[in-house]
Amino acid sequence: MIEGKTILITGVTGQVAFPVAARLAGANRVLALGRFGGKGDLERVRAIGAEPRYCDIAAGDFAKVPSDPDFVLHFAVAKSGDNNFNADLRMNAEGVGLLMAHCRQAKAFLHCSSTGVYRGGAGPVSEESPLADHHQYLLPTYSICKIAAEAVVRMSARSLGLPTTIARLAVPYGAGGGWPWFHLMMMKNGAPIPLHPAGLNHFPLLHEDDYTRQVEALLGMASVPATLVNWAGSEPTTIEAWCKELGALTGFEPKFETTERALQPLHIDTTRLEAVAGPSRVHWRDGLRQMVEVRNPELLARG
Repeated sequence: MIEGKTILITGVTGQVAFPVAARLAGANRVLALGRFGGKGDLERVRAIGAEPRYCDIAAGDFAKVPSDPDFVLHFAVAKSGDNNFNADLRMNAEGVGLLMAHCRQAKAFLHCSSTGVYRGGAGPVSEESPLADHHQYLLPTYSICKIAAEAVVRMSARSLGLPTTIARLAVPYGAGGGWPWFHLMMMKNGAPIPLHPAGLNHFPLLHEDDYTRQVEALLGMASVPATLVNWAGSEPTTIEAWCKELGALTGFEPKFETTERALQPLHIDTTRLEAVAGPSRVHWRDGLRQMVEVRNPELLARG
């Protein structure tokens, strides 16, 4: 566990970064960067022992951000639903370049990317696999902006000499929710869950207990040029299987709808991650039960 360090974390109010910040804040000085426009954002961040610092990444406003932290964990992301590529590229690509330039004295920089940069389909996807606009039907700007951001991060790591890890995150879930939780809400409301017709819909779940534990190993992988690594669960999982398990827990029957506009399956190769961080430890069935127990315990009574 990292101790006694100054750590900057962006996107702390989001699902993924919040438990990371909570885990690190007890033994480190954690500075949470953001604009904190949501109701209760400041109070929520302070409650875990982190220090809120105003920062507009897209504008390059780092007046309240130290330039020499030990580590920077960049989780902030813009995902507009209206095809606003200019705004999303400004935030996701330009913004991360500005942040890295400001924090060039850091010991290591962790950039959270996405397995949504890959081309979906058959076979395990490694860090060298082809890239594509995987999320085009769900979030039109997302994959393209993630790929653009990775390019900026790679260039910045080299030009600044800043040791960097680009971690391509798969399907995070836990007490903060995640894709399986959205599927549970769809099941509760009787809405059909879209599936791609290309066989079983493989997507690896990664519980928050695992990904928060793995942050230290990811920082340890930081290098110049930047290290690329898939950040996903070790166990093969599918939408069909986790929805069936959620149905067993709650009594809700999943309804599926096959469509070409669903996300293509992604079976992720985690060999590189496991070599330094070990395999994930939380079995996906245990993680799903824990998610429901925390977020919707009343639904378990139906099982």
